[in-house]
Amino acid sequence: MQTADVVIIGAGIVGSSIAYHLTAQGCRNVLVIERESAQGKGSTGKSMGGVRAQFSTPVSIQMSLYSIPFYASFEERLGSPCDYRPQGYLFCATNEKQLAYLQTNYAEQVRLGLKNVGLLAGDEIARMFPQLRGDDIIGGSFCSTDGFVDPYSAMNGFTAAATDRGATLWKHTPVTGIKRDAAGITSIETARGTISTRRLVNCAGAWAAEVAGFVGIDLPVEPLRRMLVPSEPFDEFPHTAPMIIDMSNGFHFRPEARGFLLAWNDPEETPGFKTDFDPGFIEKILTRAADRVPCFANLPVNPKRAWAGLYEMTPDHHPILGEAPGVPGFFLANGFSGHGVMHAPATGKILSDLILTGKTDLIDVSLLSLSRFAENRLIHETAVL
Repeated sequence: MQTADVVIIGAGIVGSSIAYHLTAQGCRNVLVIERESAQGKGSTGKSMGGVRAQFSTPVSIQMSLYSIPFYASFEERLGSPCDYRPQGYLFCATNEKQLAYLQTNYAEQVRLGLKNVGLLAGDEIARMFPQLRGDDIIGGSFCSTDGFVDPYSAMNGFTAAATDRGATLWKHTPVTGIKRDAAGITSIETARGTISTRRLVNCAGAWAAEVAGFVGIDLPVEPLRRMLVPSEPFDEFPHTAPMIIDMSNGFHFRPEARGFLLAWNDPEETPGFKTDFDPGFIEKILTRAADRVPCFANLPVNPKRAWAGLYEMTPDHHPILGEAPGVPGFFLANGFSGHGVMHAPATGKILSDLILTGKTDLIDVSLLSLSRFAENRLIHETAVL
């Protein structure tokens, strides 16, 4: 029987970051198991790739304060690119309530050490981007170190660095069961046989609840479809633009290649493993796009290039991190609710700290424990895109 010091289920960006951080701290016998024939077929490869520190809760801001500088120095640290582009995030408020919300968030972000964030008046936004319809934009917030990364490149970079240090990746290997005894995890059953381990990490993304079910844990993580629409080449809006968020309805977009990538969370979407793209979504999103950016009325879109992915949602839109109550050795890194790519570096650091030393100083990890749901300690992140 093969033995591993740590087994990670799921080789997407979160699992690969944990493998990297473990090996960087000297833990070499790490096995990463991926059920698909290639990495990134789950949420990682379908992500919009945005990274931001403009959150409303301290724990989300703190995770970004580790993750974004990590991405900025990714190539220097790991020897491969992640295509971090600090073009910023611009939130556009259209009423006083939204503006007050941004002001409150700004104060918290600055208190925690975010340096490059600022509040803007409506006329400043109009001057920055005259292409926006700005008659109702009364203000906003902008952070210049927010931006985008290429999730696929980052995942591959983490994996390459981890395997260079001794980690092993098994692809095409579904997990079929998990064994435990009175002291906790003992082994994991896979399509390639049994692996003996005392430390197991659930990084199964939208499928995390199924993995947790192997040890009798009811994990409150459910999949929610998220659809993205890329445009064809379009030059009537600057490609130096940040991610721009219309707070009146949640529509947001960013430059992508020679065109733009459009996103909007349809409130009518219901949970489930739906990965097909609904062609009816094109009209919904283009209506909102043309309303905020009049020149987008001419934006060319090929529906065949649009795609759908899955968010892994928790009831409070925060991840579940740490050792599972009652199952020693079973660690959770789940439920990122759309923020898995941007918080993957911090998650890797936090989980590797917990696995190797039993504690971390990056965040107060008790805030993100699974037990918060039973104890009614939910922390609501309202800035979910």
